[in-house]
Amino acid sequence: MADATPFPSALTEGYRAFLDDRFVREQDRYASLAEGQSPEILIISCCDSRVSPEVIFDARPGELFVVRNVANLVPPFETGGEYHGTSAALEFAVQALKVKHIVVLGHARCGGVRAYADDAAPLSPGDFIGRWVSLIRPAAEALGDEPRGPDYLEQLEYATVTNSLRNLMTFPCVRILVERGKLQLHGAHFGIATGQLRIRDPETGEFRLAEPDRAAHPTRLIRCQDEAGSGG
Repeated sequence: MADATPFPSALTEGYRAFLDDRFVREQDRYASLAEGQSPEILIISCCDSRVSPEVIFDARPGELFVVRNVANLVPPFETGGEYHGTSAALEFAVQALKVKHIVVLGHARCGGVRAYADDAAPLSPGDFIGRWVSLIRPAAEALGDEPRGPDYLEQLEYATVTNSLRNLMTFPCVRILVERGKLQLHGAHFGIATGQLRIRDPETGEFRLAEPDRAAHPTRLIRCQDEAGSGG
């Protein structure tokens, strides 16, 4: 019998650091969370490894209920298919956890959005990515037939967030709670290189900087040499 593949050392080392630091500091919180969770915010984000909602929003365990998929997409409500991962998570968050906010979080340089825009070749016979990102089509159509400019992909990322928000409203459980004022929907977009978060204005549809003053003058850590030198 072949030897079992070793567990990734990076994960083992990370877990060890977690036990020695964060778990010690938040042990009481974890003990409380073992009895159940009650997050007030659902975030639907891309599964891109560079975009972690918990890190971006500096969230503690139990504060966010996160659903991640390729290109942060919400499919329209339908019951004819067999597998509804995102819809199932949405149903649980709204009906069981009774979250008060749903945030669709897009991001810069999204590979799923680019795959749709470039009509990329399938990566496997199943073409699971191609079929999934076909949900972006209404967002692309909303941008019109104008020639693509240098910011087309960014605009498509924004439009994809807006389309997901529109699809959320096709779910009866979401629409009813929104109309009753018990649930709020939000759109946002994160810049990987800049750290800038843009929040969608529900009135205009524009994505505006969450912290315009800080974003205009980003804080940078500069490692300076000792002016006196290292000599004795």
